Amino acid sequence: MTKILHMQINDININKHNIEKTNSPMKKIIILFVCLIIAGTAFAQQHLSFKGVPIDGTLQEYTNAMVKAGFHYEGTQDGISILTGDFAGYKNCVVGVSTLKNLDVVSHITVLFPDKDTWTSVLSDYETLKSMLTEKYGIPSDNRERFIDYHGNDNALIMYALKDGEYEWYTIFSTDLGNIELSIISGTKYNTAAVRLGYYDKANSEKVRSSAIDDL
Repeated sequence: MTKILHMQINDININKHNIEKTNSPMKKIIILFVCLIIAGTAFAQQHLSFKGVPIDGTLQEYTNAMVKAGFHYEGTQDGISILTGDFAGYKNCVVGVSTLKNLDVVSHITVLFPDKDTWTSVLSDYETLKSMLTEKYGIPSDNRERFIDYHGNDNALIMYALKDGEYEWYTIFSTDLGNIELSIISGTKYNTAAVRLGYYDKANSEKVRSSAIDDL
């Protein structure tokens, strides 16, 4: 992108003398118009970031960037690169970097936090992360936290409700560059639950959608 901006600025300099031959108001209009084009190009190239790294590039490129950020590479399956490591103050998190087989461009990142065997502990993780995300991204754009049929505080029954999908527990933060989605899911182990955090880059998600539409 920097190279492109330099080329555009050089084009401005090449035509400087031609512009100066016009009257002053016209010169200002031309310069303003060109600057708006450059600014629009720069904004179009922006992406949502994860761990300070823009969500863009091929699966291999982004996986390498995550390894440099401190994660350990575990392997790749079905277009998802799996890494493990510490994130947001939590140890032993699992990070999934996703692309499509026919479109090798990273569009979203998923973080799975460690399984918890009690509802109170997983809810504590969820509320802690929601508080930090609200501090960074502002008021959520969408939020739903409820059990559909179950009412009570029995831990085993709550875990069954999570396993059966009889609940809605998520918070979404919307930005100009994409969405961040926090939720509680059934854990990988029996009778457990975990927090899931997803980062969805807007620009590349649109590319993925366009690719999917082309398949129809």
